[in-house]
Amino acid sequence: MDKFVFIFGPQAVGKMTVGQELAAITGLKLFHNHMTIDLLEPLYGFSPEMWRLTHLFRNEIFQSFAQMDEYGMIFTKVWDFDSQEDWDDVENMRNIFSSQGVDICFVELEADVEQRLIRNKTDNRLAHKPTKRNIEQSEQHLLSTYKQLRLNSREGELQTTNYIRINNTNLTATEVALRIKSEFEL
Repeated sequence: MDKFVFIFGPQAVGKMTVGQELAAITGLKLFHNHMTIDLLEPLYGFSPEMWRLTHLFRNEIFQSFAQMDEYGMIFTKVWDFDSQEDWDDVENMRNIFSSQGVDICFVELEADVEQRLIRNKTDNRLAHKPTKRNIEQSEQHLLSTYKQLRLNSREGELQTTNYIRINNTNLTATEVALRIKSEFEL
């Protein structure tokens, strides 16, 4: 495996949609965070056991995929910058891939909350994320985390190579994917 592209940012910023576009133009495989959440939530709800299994599944998939003869993977996730557990998850993910010599690319997306509320209801999002289909609940969660959590980094906080931050409020997913492809020579 050559490349691991980690796309992060707040809910409904466009991580999965950008990932879909990037996968289409690069041949990278998309593993968006709801692929594990939506598998487990119907069985466990949003419980500690669901999150434990989500982390376990993701780590196993990362370890297996990092050793495969594939060009690479795109992974999407909401990162709470005030949560040590989230920092630890990202470091663990980085270690899995870097130990296999994989080039890791960090892509942070940000967008105005008004635009994110619009994106929260798109057909593509609802088709691929069953737990987001209760629009009222999803909007309440988006707005409460907007007020309570820090889901974008501070200027200069991420001291890593291969990092780009994109405000995609007024950009299409295709425009963002093309920028990522160019930036990291994918």
